[in-house]
Amino acid sequence: MPKLRTLYVCQQCGYQSIKWAGRCPSCGMWNALVEEITEPHAPSGLASLEDAQPTLLTAVSLEDTAHLQTGVGEFDRVLGGGIVSGSVTLVGGEPGIGKSTLLLSVAGALTAYGHTVLYVSGEESLHQTKLRATRLGLSSSLIHLLAHTQLEAIIGAIKQLRPQVVIVDSIQVIETNALSSAPGSIGQVRACAHELVQLVKGSRSALFLVGHVTKEGFLAGPKVLEHLVDTVLYFEGEPTSGFRVLRSTKNRFGATYELGVFHMTTEGLVEVPNPSELFLSDPASGGVPGCMVTVSLEGSRPLLVEVQALTSPCGMGLPRRRTTGIDFNRLSMLLAVLERRVGLHQLTQQDVFVSSLGGVRLLEPAADLGIGIAIASSLKERPTNRRDVAIGEVGLTGEVRPVTNIAQRIHEAKRVGFQRCLIAAQRGGVSSPEGIEVIPVHHVREAVALALA
Repeated sequence: MPKLRTLYVCQQCGYQSIKWAGRCPSCGMWNALVEEITEPHAPSGLASLEDAQPTLLTAVSLEDTAHLQTGVGEFDRVLGGGIVSGSVTLVGGEPGIGKSTLLLSVAGALTAYGHTVLYVSGEESLHQTKLRATRLGLSSSLIHLLAHTQLEAIIGAIKQLRPQVVIVDSIQVIETNALSSAPGSIGQVRACAHELVQLVKGSRSALFLVGHVTKEGFLAGPKVLEHLVDTVLYFEGEPTSGFRVLRSTKNRFGATYELGVFHMTTEGLVEVPNPSELFLSDPASGGVPGCMVTVSLEGSRPLLVEVQALTSPCGMGLPRRRTTGIDFNRLSMLLAVLERRVGLHQLTQQDVFVSSLGGVRLLEPAADLGIGIAIASSLKERPTNRRDVAIGEVGLTGEVRPVTNIAQRIHEAKRVGFQRCLIAAQRGGVSSPEGIEVIPVHHVREAVALALA
């Protein structure tokens, strides 16, 4: 009988040690080393010399790399145009956010084009999966269900059916007999994911893996899991809201940070092809201090988002700073710029709360100008024009810097109905399309004066 070996593996970075330590020597994370009992493998032999021969770049064919359309437009957009044969996609999200519902809906859409799908459910029984499919209105003979957690059984089903798409829900519950550690451990997750990836790469099937997330919102398991796959998708949304956002953080076949928006209904997920209007308040409600609209570029899609700010005297103690959908460190920098470069010295005695409407995350600095104007508007109790939009990055000296794809952002603002756009002044200028006035500004002080005039 082979001798078992005990290792301590870091859950954060995958560092392995033969003895336990309170702090990981590699990444510095405390209490991250977890005990794993592994069984050594016999070497499987060297790969054939034929597979090891180098190939000329010009001899590589791209005929089999066409994107497979799913019929779900928002899903195809995030993937970069559809599913690529042999690709591996990791889908993560909070519990109950709708990951299984999304992938089951995609499976149903694929069967409408005659594609065979294998749906492996490791956390639900066949009856539970059938109930969800019935609620979604799916009844196709091309969807094959397998309720199993053994990797060897899953591999056997894939080799037998040879489906175009394989969905494994979820990778954390799959285990292999080659390891004696518990399902969900770092060794099991790494080994099972590696075997499945190698299998689909050779069979040209597309693989979707559902991954759990930690309480911090990161994908559970070793970081190598994200390096193994081609695409990493996060399914996000507020539990109390019916809207869901699918975002790509890694994509070898398309734009990174592409965005897809869905609406959760009793019949399942419904696409939202024009999400800009979801994150804007009603213009007929009148001007309210502390509101400003900006344009964020999510992948290749410009998205209009309203930023709301509220300032209030702090009374006693240190002033509070709270954000929703906006980076806290970015807010701290903008507050310092507004205080020193614009002269808003009252901010040192004000509680500041900043939020993006709908909870959408503003990840790029192009929203700086809109956030700064919203804070100034709330502090001065002067509303902005509901038909204004502000786009630009704010530097530490208060200058407004240009951002990428400004013409695309301006056209999106014009399409939605905005009449004036504040942007950073740049060499050569920016052409102003008919129907919207483009105003270049050099300093955030100038932008605040124009917006609050």
